[in-house]
Amino acid sequence: MYNTKTSIKRALLSITLTFAIIFCTVSCGSQTDSTKGADVSYTCRQYPLERNDIALHLDCLTKDGIQPDRHILLMHGVTYSSHEFDVDYEDYSLVRKLAREGYAVWRLDAAGFGQSGEVEDGFMPDTDYVAEDISAAVQEIVNLTGQDKIDILGWSWGTVTCSRYAQAHSEHINKLVLYAPILTGVGDYEVTEPFHHNTWEHAADDFQRDENGEIDHGIADPVVVELLCSSSWHYDREESPNGGRRDICVSETTELINLSGISVPTLVICGSKDPYLNYDKVNSSLALLPEGSSLEIIEGGSHVVFIEKPYYQDFQKRLLQFLK
Repeated sequence: MYNTKTSIKRALLSITLTFAIIFCTVSCGSQTDSTKGADVSYTCRQYPLERNDIALHLDCLTKDGIQPDRHILLMHGVTYSSHEFDVDYEDYSLVRKLAREGYAVWRLDAAGFGQSGEVEDGFMPDTDYVAEDISAAVQEIVNLTGQDKIDILGWSWGTVTCSRYAQAHSEHINKLVLYAPILTGVGDYEVTEPFHHNTWEHAADDFQRDENGEIDHGIADPVVVELLCSSSWHYDREESPNGGRRDICVSETTELINLSGISVPTLVICGSKDPYLNYDKVNSSLALLPEGSSLEIIEGGSHVVFIEKPYYQDFQKRLLQFLK
């Protein structure tokens, strides 16, 4: 009986996705990479979404030839948008890794970021506002797929926005991942400009440096650095909204994520050399999280540990172990 019900559910899900693809999506292209010596092809589709008269960019990447039965939404941080999860070089891309493992991988650009519509006031898309953008995206995914629960991963400020959403809508979350969590303020700094001025150099700031102040290419592959900075310049252009930056640039004693208010299994994962994190709070986070949660600190990794040469595969392994 269980197998019959499962088969019916999967068939219905397949029909639902088929109709969604026909009537609701715009193709953002077929993609191919050569991973482990074999060509792997993917399909990326963009799903029209709008909130408060602002178009939101929501896309989904799947591996060709499989019917994914798990869905995960990836949420970006405070300056650059969701393209950073797909550094298409060798097997660095987190999006493609998850797709090869059978996931439908969704990405959202918050209002004013990346490929989403522009905003007049850069302070408007703050933490609470973007949490509602996430809510709209998750509801769209639930409607399209027929699955009540999905996994969600937030990175940096994305951990603050996703946590805010999770506290209000745990009914739609299977597992939550807080990657490089901004648990408290990063320092009291007055943010006066509504938009952040983006530069090539700023996009590279998170990569670790050697003793001469240059990017340490023993940790960050030069191709990865080039691809990430090029994509940042292409998708995020010269400015990004500063509402989130104003929210997190507060005293280190200010709590930004209420861990005890999260009711779903949660992975806290980060590098050990991330300059933005409060490690006292990180190390004590499990005591506040529900059963089934996990803490993973990757020794030597930084804020971009998921694309650092010595660590990215370990990051992927630990993430998948938790999700599965």
